[in-house]
Amino acid sequence: MEKRGDIKLKDETTLDTNEIQKLLAHRYPFMFVDRVIKYEQGKSLEAIKNLTFNEAFFQGHFPEKPIMPGVLMIEALAQAAALYLFLNPKNQGKHYFLAGVDSTRFRKFAGPGDQLVLQIEWQKNKRSLHWFNGRILVENTKIMDTSIMVVEHQLTLDPSS
Repeated sequence: MEKRGDIKLKDETTLDTNEIQKLLAHRYPFMFVDRVIKYEQGKSLEAIKNLTFNEAFFQGHFPEKPIMPGVLMIEALAQAAALYLFLNPKNQGKHYFLAGVDSTRFRKFAGPGDQLVLQIEWQKNKRSLHWFNGRILVENTKIMDTSIMVVEHQLTLDPSS
């Protein structure tokens, strides 16, 4: 079995779902990145999330007018930021968590049939903290933007620690 983080980019810029699962600890229904379509080390990452009516959150948010919850859009960008960090070989095998959100603006709804383009731009880091600007586009229209902070934290699966 391959250890988490033991992957190589197919063409130096893209990852499919199977490769993403080797990096992210998230799984359905809480994995919100389907494919990495562009990666520039030291700069940015672009990924996609395809929304279908079968997404679990659409069943209750809202049945008459399915809308992706804004907090899940932020989570999708946080997962894209973690992928950006994991693609740097020195960060593979580490764990990253959402630590902060600032200046978030939602401009339009996202629903079944939409393809979200997740864009993350690295801003800076200080020790174990990393800052990013993120935005989501649907059909080349920005539907939300935010600034997020992620933190490196040691994850243990031992409940006694």
